Amino acid sequence: MAEYDYDLFVIGAGSGGVRAARTAAATGARVAIAEDRYLGGTCVNVGCVPKKLYSYAAHFHEAFEDSAGFGWTLPEAPRFDWATLRDNKIEEIKRLNGIYGRLLENANVRLINGRARIVGEHSVEVNGETIQAEKILVAVGGWPWVPDFPGNEYALNSNQVFDLDTFPKRFLVLGGGYIAVEFASIFNGLGSESHLIYRGELFLRGFDHEVREFTRDEMAKKGVNLHFETTIESIEKLDDGLKVMLTNGETLEVDAVLAATGRRPHLEGLGLDQFDIALNPNGTLKVNDLYETSVPSILALGDVTGGPELTPVALAEAMHMVQQHFSDIPARPLNYQNIATAVFCHPNIGTVGLSEEEARAQYDAVRIYTADFRPMKHTLSGSDERCLMKLIVDDVSDRVLGAHMVGEEAGEVIQGIAIAVRAGLTKADFDATVGIHPTGAEEFVTMRTPSRT
Repeated sequence: MAEYDYDLFVIGAGSGGVRAARTAAATGARVAIAEDRYLGGTCVNVGCVPKKLYSYAAHFHEAFEDSAGFGWTLPEAPRFDWATLRDNKIEEIKRLNGIYGRLLENANVRLINGRARIVGEHSVEVNGETIQAEKILVAVGGWPWVPDFPGNEYALNSNQVFDLDTFPKRFLVLGGGYIAVEFASIFNGLGSESHLIYRGELFLRGFDHEVREFTRDEMAKKGVNLHFETTIESIEKLDDGLKVMLTNGETLEVDAVLAATGRRPHLEGLGLDQFDIALNPNGTLKVNDLYETSVPSILALGDVTGGPELTPVALAEAMHMVQQHFSDIPARPLNYQNIATAVFCHPNIGTVGLSEEEARAQYDAVRIYTADFRPMKHTLSGSDERCLMKLIVDDVSDRVLGAHMVGEEAGEVIQGIAIAVRAGLTKADFDATVGIHPTGAEEFVTMRTPSRT
């Protein structure tokens, strides 16, 4: 290793890159990391952290209304101040950026502020300096993209939506994935007239169909205007906003348009094209179980490899990569089955394991258990919000194949259920677990009669 300046050079100081750098350095490896934007990557700066803070803010609208049934009277109508939320969010992210910097410093990882370019199988160039490394890790994540249509320059992407100068009283989201449904809910909760435009029949493709339908109905009840089977034809700038023409002939006037239409690998300018590195069909980097690309000295992990675009996945991949390349203890390949996830729309979605559709395709016979109910909280609040809980069970082995929830704090509940699903526990194990009463979560251990088979 002495012929190289570093044992590992990481490009990208997001969640996966920082975890890989720190963990490798802890083994005694010499590590450097380059970042040209901000420490912490998408999640900390323009992803899950600020999004969850804004989601919390949006929930207060309903909380104020719900409180009346519990005896609370507000002296005056609550008022929302966008600038306070935005600026407090900025300060929190600055704090987190500082923590990431100190973590790298304390781990003796050299941080270089600049965009690195790979110039050889073991060489990178950054800020005019050429550095030799035994292994180069690409962990640059993704970048939002906006579809091509007339006026698309007036659309915001998910990197920009957090820091608007003024609050949009009329807000439109284009897309049908996590980001789209979350921001449609968030701005609706903050007080915008909120629209969601999606070209398909129903958003959140890949999720359990019953969950998708339930979420659609609950979001509509809360006031989100849902427009399916249409998309944006053009955007025209007006003196007092934007005129959005849809392909179904409808026209909407709004103050802001968010194109939440997905993210693509942020590979531009990295120099990878000179190596003819193998790609997956979707343009992400193809890697093996060791996170090696088709050039073995060049590794990759996180969103750039086309796996689940989740921060905990990138963190897990980073630790596996380090164990495989910088440890004498062999590591098994990372198991991507039964990874739990949440969508922070309103109400929240939490899910782990197979959907009903996937289970029916893979197993000869399944049992479906569902609970659709009005949470106890809303017996006094007056809200008509409902909660859905669902278990999918293999009829032969009795193993729980999937668990899904739409309701308040669904992510918090499903995190615990995910352990049981990951461990392969059976419906009998769930039934034998004494519930915590009164909670909504106890429904997961009290569903005794199948809804259908």
